[in-house]
Amino acid sequence: MPRYLMSVYGPAERNQFGDYPSKEDMLQSFADTGVFNDMLVEKGYFVFADGLEPVATATTVDGQGATPVLQDGPYLEAKEHLGGFWVIDVPDLDVALDLAAQGSKACRGKVEVRPFHTEESIKAMLDA
Repeated sequence: MPRYLMSVYGPAERNQFGDYPSKEDMLQSFADTGVFNDMLVEKGYFVFADGLEPVATATTVDGQGATPVLQDGPYLEAKEHLGGFWVIDVPDLDVALDLAAQGSKACRGKVEVRPFHTEESIKAMLDA
């Protein structure tokens, strides 16, 4: 089955409750996301998931030169940031998109769906 990354995006500016308007909303979202995660496990789709610390905690590393260059902060300045993600293993893109809609509702964030490379996609790149 193909694997997909479902990335959760939210506002770069956070309040004391993260991306949520209140403590109650935050706790309900955590509970709803837990139920969603349990469903992924039960259906055999779950590979890995986690949330990320605020974007201000990021460090960007460029190791392409002779000496690595470290920069405090994210690679890109943006109004929205990656707040968490799921890695899922599902039959096809339609299932991934349906799960992304459910995950978006549970965590109250926008979810981007991207497939991981497959042997076929890598072969196609090499044959091009």
